[in-house]
Amino acid sequence: MSRQWLTLVVIVLVYIPVAIDATVLHVAAPTLSVTLGASGNQLLWIIDIYSLVMAGLVLPMGALGDRIGYKRLLMLGSALFGIASLLAAFAHSAEWLIMTRVLLAGGAAMILPATLAGIRLTFTQVRERNIALGIWTAVGSGGAAFGPLIGGMVLAQFHWSAIFLINVPIILAVLLLGAYLLPRQPGRAEQPLNLPHALLLISAILLLVYGIKTGMKGQLAGGLVLMILGAGAGLLAIFIRLQLRTAQPMIDLRLFTHRIIVSGVVMAMTAMIALVGFELLMAQELQFVHGMTPFAAGLFMLPVMVASGFSGPVAGILVSRLGLRCVATGGMALSALSFLGLSMTSFSAQPVQAGCLMALLGFSAASALLASTAAIMAAAPQEKAAAAGAIETMAYELGAGLGIALFGVILSRSYADSISLPAGLTTAQAGQATSSIAEAVQLSATLDDGIASSVIAAARQAFITSHSVALSAAGGMLLLLAAAIWFGLANPHRQK
Repeated sequence: MSRQWLTLVVIVLVYIPVAIDATVLHVAAPTLSVTLGASGNQLLWIIDIYSLVMAGLVLPMGALGDRIGYKRLLMLGSALFGIASLLAAFAHSAEWLIMTRVLLAGGAAMILPATLAGIRLTFTQVRERNIALGIWTAVGSGGAAFGPLIGGMVLAQFHWSAIFLINVPIILAVLLLGAYLLPRQPGRAEQPLNLPHALLLISAILLLVYGIKTGMKGQLAGGLVLMILGAGAGLLAIFIRLQLRTAQPMIDLRLFTHRIIVSGVVMAMTAMIALVGFELLMAQELQFVHGMTPFAAGLFMLPVMVASGFSGPVAGILVSRLGLRCVATGGMALSALSFLGLSMTSFSAQPVQAGCLMALLGFSAASALLASTAAIMAAAPQEKAAAAGAIETMAYELGAGLGIALFGVILSRSYADSISLPAGLTTAQAGQATSSIAEAVQLSATLDDGIASSVIAAARQAFITSHSVALSAAGGMLLLLAAAIWFGLANPHRQK
């Protein structure tokens, strides 16, 4: 095997845990909530902080790679990812795990642009580079799609910390092989990093997400929630102004004046919100309500994983034959119909129907993702192709983080509104049981058997109701979005 293909082995090897870590905790959410005593809100932060922080850091880390060379960036990112994985495995509290997930996101934000730069610099022939990029893409999409199943397999045999510990030997192998196999690349000291701008964007995103979560759950006074949202919006406005004024912006916001690019970004974010949010909802319902093990829950969700993983070639053919507009609109519309169908489906009584609808969701949402990439790349001027690709990457990561946040908030709100608790609970106990199904399970472990079973039954019924509300709301919003995409992608040749 030639040196360049051995280099690809190192690149793929380090990309596997980065891709898997985006979704591997979905089936572990019930286990983490019970083991760490995490509240529903903390559980959402544990899962979505990875994507939200990564979305803000991936662009400046790419610039850091240009400054110090991709090999150094990949080695630094791998080392940070390995250390963070080790720290996460020994987390003793939800707060500790959230902080280690931030470190994991920092390492992943270094690894992602380093792997792409490594492929671009190692494979000089177009045909070989396309093959390498195809392998890289398959690893990324496959790792994220099968993350829940892998998490379920690990939890079936080991403690939840093994989800993070399996990263450590992989990272050690990458560091050893990379030191020898990866060619050194000269850096460009003049390359700006825009790190303060990235931190500003991350702060704005986190404040807005925090304000939405707490506001929807009614955890803080309305005035304080408005102040948090105002602070987030203010920081976002400052970020936009800085990007428009600087000579070398982190994000070329002028691309958002193009209607087709805006439509592509909206599609990318929406498709990721649908896929990631649905997986989190399913993981909790299958385990908390239907009593499945993490592995059984991962197997039950296999149709959405397989369909999304294999939709790429079919969707590519459909785009060529039917056109981007039809595939994009059809993907959104079919995703909406699958959500509406799943909202009326009993997962225990109608497993075949649920499997078919999940396969439809996986295929249609992944087709919309491909259509969003095609829209962004086709509409962007050639000299701004890299900037458009960076916007697409951010849209994917933001969509993943926001999917968890939005689905989690809708679930929590409708769950709290629909639960009917038995008599005999104190005010504090009722508040805990009303917060989330995970906290209701935690509470039941401290109660007598009779009242504990009544609390669990009430929590399960409330979660089934909230699952229907969340999926119905998502389906309705996707139908409206499908109509907007149909008009947004109309006559793209007229858009200058």
